[in-house]
Amino acid sequence: MSPPRSKIGDDRARSLGFDRLKIEDASKGEAENAPGAKRERAFLIGICKPGESVTSAQDHLDELAMLAETAGAEIVERELVKLRQFDPAFYIGKGKVAELASYVADSQADLVVLDEDPAPAQARNLERELKTRLVDRSGLILDIFARRAQTREARTQVDLAQMKYMLPRLTGAWTHLERQQGGIGMRGPGETQIETDRRIIRERIRKLEEDLAVIDRQHKTQRSKRRDVFRFSLAGYTNVGKSTLMNALTSAGVYEENLLFATLDSTTRALPLGQGIKAVLSDTVGFIRKLPPGLVASFRSTLAEIEEADCILHVIDAASPTYREQMETVDKILGEMGVGELPVVEVYNKVDALDDTAGLKWVREQRPEAVLVSARTGTGLDMLRERMKLVMEGGKVTLDVEIDPADGKLWQELYRVGEILSTDASGPKILVQVQMDRVDAGRLGLLEPAKADPWRRGGEPE
Repeated sequence: MSPPRSKIGDDRARSLGFDRLKIEDASKGEAENAPGAKRERAFLIGICKPGESVTSAQDHLDELAMLAETAGAEIVERELVKLRQFDPAFYIGKGKVAELASYVADSQADLVVLDEDPAPAQARNLERELKTRLVDRSGLILDIFARRAQTREARTQVDLAQMKYMLPRLTGAWTHLERQQGGIGMRGPGETQIETDRRIIRERIRKLEEDLAVIDRQHKTQRSKRRDVFRFSLAGYTNVGKSTLMNALTSAGVYEENLLFATLDSTTRALPLGQGIKAVLSDTVGFIRKLPPGLVASFRSTLAEIEEADCILHVIDAASPTYREQMETVDKILGEMGVGELPVVEVYNKVDALDDTAGLKWVREQRPEAVLVSARTGTGLDMLRERMKLVMEGGKVTLDVEIDPADGKLWQELYRVGEILSTDASGPKILVQVQMDRVDAGRLGLLEPAKADPWRRGGEPE
């Protein structure tokens, strides 16, 4: 019979999801989100790294507080730790941990939330010294995503990210079982349990990846049907008003709320820009500073709406004091996704809530091509629509196409969607120079795959 778990060990195992591992579908457990459930008391620890300003670190701690509240926690205390150097065993130093342990005990906190992702060994050491459950930044974000996930796709993506997050942290959940007693037959029960759970998690990961592959193929089929329309995609930091802007431009009815990660699923709707203009707009999950890599990887099928867009609308919260840092975060993630060279229109939202005119002055001087809007009041939306039309017009390409005289269908399409500039019938095939929208050229298979499209690389169209 296995020795009983310690309270911290039990909490650690539960925080890592072991109470769900034996369930066939972990996403079905909703008891902890039941209305009226007791809110956990959270002690927040922010980190001011060497060379970082206190103001910036305080802003990050404020963001951590928003994340904790979004996850349903009651914040009982906040502490900003100034680091001179990183401690390999305790991350913030053993002396500072001892000091914080007394604060945590006095606050009667149920958990400590750290605004960093320490190594698994460091997390175990911190948890042991603080004598309470520790949740790092990635674990907190994953918990919020798990609460927000509604559709099968979102639940599958979140489950996969959680399993990948959990795998390297298994040891901490079972240390109370490792070699507690000597003697023959009493060695290594914890290690046995760890290997068992590793197999369970790896099998679960394999199954979730297979499910996501099926979902991804379904989405690719759906997106292929939209090849003859221009595709705009919204991207931006979480809670900048992307869903509100989506509803204002398309009447999509997307859920909108003043919450972090209010929307996880991608939504695509027809975009009315004028008679004869065919375009769609997609809304996707918001980004955040230090977004867990496993989460980005798991949401590839959702983020594919950005990857396959013809133009990205980068939505920015003009009223946020940290909007420039948020812009850099989004630009970095888009670059890591390989879409950093797509045409981008910067959309500064929430100008109605902006009290500081200096911010608007900086935008107008440093970002003259940006569009200032308020999705809530409708200010600037007409200007945004005009800018989107200009982007579409700039996406035209001029091509030299060889056509078989008997290929009447291609002839008909070229005259329907393009402008014939010249023809040369001196050879066995007719050489036609035609100008058309790059979307139509791609649909007709006239863009060379090896060359890709210069417009997609951010260059000027031919």
